[in-house]
Amino acid sequence: MIIQLFAAAFFPCFLVIFFTRVTFNQLIGLVLTVALIVASVYKGYTRTWPVYIMDAASLTIGFYFANTMIQREKKKKGKQS
Repeated sequence: MIIQLFAAAFFPCFLVIFFTRVTFNQLIGLVLTVALIVASVYKGYTRTWPVYIMDAASLTIGFYFANTMIQREKKKKGKQS
């Protein structure tokens, strides 16, 4: 249970940021991460509400950091042009 909570705290955040960086779209990064979480729930790897809540919190934090990253990139491109 502790390992699942630890993984739920960090992996969704990391995945949202990673997929956003790869696709250059934060909404697609969020959707891909949610799809992976839904697949893991469907397969039965996560079964408890604390893990679901930790996943949701980590997704929110990851989306915030991805948004910050995208805004920084846009500002950097605006200064170069």
